[in-house]
Amino acid sequence: MSLALYKNIVIIGPAYPLRGGLASYNERLAREFMQQGHHVSIYTFSLQYPGFLFPGTTQFSTEPAPADLDIHVRINSVNPLNWLSVGLELKKLQPDLIVVRYWLPFMGPCLGSILRIARQYKLTKIVCIADNIIPHEKRIGDVAFTKYFITPIDAFITMSEKVLGDLRQFAPGKPSKFVAHPLYDNFGEKISKSEARQYLKIVPTEKILLFFGFIRKYKGLDILLDAMKILKCSNNFPLAAECKLLIAGEFYEDRKAYDEQIEKLDIKDRLILKTAFIADSEVKYYLCAADVVVQPYRSATQSGVTPLAYHFEKPMIVTNVGGLPSLVPDDKVGLIAEPTAESIAAKIETYFQKGAAHFLPHLIEEKKKYSWQKMTATIFEVAAL
Repeated sequence: MSLALYKNIVIIGPAYPLRGGLASYNERLAREFMQQGHHVSIYTFSLQYPGFLFPGTTQFSTEPAPADLDIHVRINSVNPLNWLSVGLELKKLQPDLIVVRYWLPFMGPCLGSILRIARQYKLTKIVCIADNIIPHEKRIGDVAFTKYFITPIDAFITMSEKVLGDLRQFAPGKPSKFVAHPLYDNFGEKISKSEARQYLKIVPTEKILLFFGFIRKYKGLDILLDAMKILKCSNNFPLAAECKLLIAGEFYEDRKAYDEQIEKLDIKDRLILKTAFIADSEVKYYLCAADVVVQPYRSATQSGVTPLAYHFEKPMIVTNVGGLPSLVPDDKVGLIAEPTAESIAAKIETYFQKGAAHFLPHLIEEKKKYSWQKMTATIFEVAAL
């Protein structure tokens, strides 16, 4: 198949001035297409979420605008007249390929309507990168909104086997492939642990666990806090007893329950709280300051934290849920725990028994699998089916 078939590509999804993992991913994907010689534009949101649906402090980045990307701030997620306008604009543009992100059923009516209009001439192929099909927090209308969105899509990419299985319940006849989440290699290169800790004002000799990313119930931070209490009070974990937990990320739900839990467990002395949004320019400091990244999730499809850890060559402790274990080979690039405080505490102790040197060679080898070239090649492959 000739790549010339897809010279004009439009990506639909979050991008600057919006912030977060989806925006970073879409911008990195655009650069990969551009490097391969394609013309790429991104259509992002002027209004992504109404205020009452957004749990964080702001949806917008404080970083400089990316000068190398063609970003159109066009889409209003709640205005049907806007959907008509954007759809007609894309219909007139007639891109060879539209790559659309789908992560939340709330976006189904908006994106489904735009895509129906954009493809009326049937000259444009539409490939969806589906982060989730069945959301972590379920709401009325999820199934109907997802079905509406799926109808105009030609083919799908998922980044976990679980999402691929969920997708096949909704679109069994449409081409779909699993490709692992590529490395987040757009946050700078690895720096030394000492440099990172100096920047964050963390004691150089401390053992540091990292919980990174937005704080939501399904991510299991409360389980990890219980594990910190076990490590502090039990005599069974001598190597991990004095470790500290660096919590880096913004609360996407009421933090009161977490503050009360921390007080009740009496573990404040074992925590380093950086609970504001972590700017792109600072991500490397948090990953490089840590000894090990802990993902204590209750449920998961895939996680953007995993490719971050791979890029910065940090071992991981993840729970045995969703697509996480398939991305973290046990006792090679990390350790697999059950989603309980006792199991996580035991695996933290095991990590410090084995040491970083046990995991690093496997990490360096395993990370080669997660390339952006593989992602773009698979997008072109499913588009041609």
